[in-house]
Amino acid sequence: MEIKKRRSSLYLPCSKPRVLEKSLTVPADVLLYDLEDAVDPSQKAEARENLTKFLSTSEPKKEVVVRVNGLETSWGYDDLVALKDLTIDGLCLPKAESVEAINEALAVLGREVPVWLNIETPKGVLNVEQLAAEESVHVILMGTNDLSKCMRLMPPVDDSAFQYAFSQCIMAARAFDCDILDGVYNAFKDTEGFKLACIKGKTLGFDGKTLIHPDQIAPANEVFSPSEDELSQAKAIVDAWNNRDQSQGIAVLNGAIIEQLHVDHAQRLIHLAMK
Repeated sequence: MEIKKRRSSLYLPCSKPRVLEKSLTVPADVLLYDLEDAVDPSQKAEARENLTKFLSTSEPKKEVVVRVNGLETSWGYDDLVALKDLTIDGLCLPKAESVEAINEALAVLGREVPVWLNIETPKGVLNVEQLAAEESVHVILMGTNDLSKCMRLMPPVDDSAFQYAFSQCIMAARAFDCDILDGVYNAFKDTEGFKLACIKGKTLGFDGKTLIHPDQIAPANEVFSPSEDELSQAKAIVDAWNNRDQSQGIAVLNGAIIEQLHVDHAQRLIHLAMK
C-alpha cells in the first residue's frame, strides 16, 4: 500500500459552504468532508447538495475523503448515489461493524475506492480484525466520542478507558497494512492539551489524528512528523545497514544490532519526511 502522510485529518461539516471553500487553503493532510455527525438532521440534504456542487467545481490539492451516513439511516443511500461520479480519494463509513456493510456501501457507490472505517462501537472494536482484513479497507479511524457513549463513560473521559480498543485496533491495522488515526480532541482551544494528546497517540502507534478545528492542524503535523532526532537515527540505521559485513547478515550501530526490520522502519520514516 502506498505510504501517505496522514498526520492531520480535518473533519469538515458540509452543511457550511464557507467551510468547504476554506478547506482549499488549510494545511491538513486529509480533508474529511463530513455528511454525518457534523451535520444536523435537518440539514442533511442541503449538506449533500453543497458537497456535490463543491467537488464538481473544485479540485482540492489534498487527500479527499467523504464520510457518509450509514445505509441504515434515511440519508446513507442518497449520500452514496451523490458520490458516484465525483472524484474522491476515500469513502469513510461510520460506526463500522461488519464486512457486509462495507460491501453494501461499495455496491451502491458502484465502484471501488479506498475505504476508511470509523471504529466507534463495541461491535466495531470486537470485529476490527475481520474489517481491517478487507482489501478495500485502507484506514481505520478511532471514533472515541461515540465509543465513550457506548461505554457509558461520563466526560471528561480518561483515555485509559480506551486501552483495550486502541490496542485491538492498532494491532489489526498493522496486521493488515492499514493506517490508523487517533480520535478527536474536543477541547479545541486547549492547544497544550491537544499537543500532549498527539504525543500520547504517536507513542501508542497511531499514524495521525482526526481533528475538529483548523487550529489543531499545525500541532498534529508537528508531532506526527518524524523529529530531527528520529530522522537522523533513521538515516544512521540505513547507512549502517548499507555498509555492513554482508556475510554476517546484521549491522551494528552504537552497540545495538540492526536487522532488516529496523531498516524497513527507518526507510519508511525517511520516505514520510520527504513527502
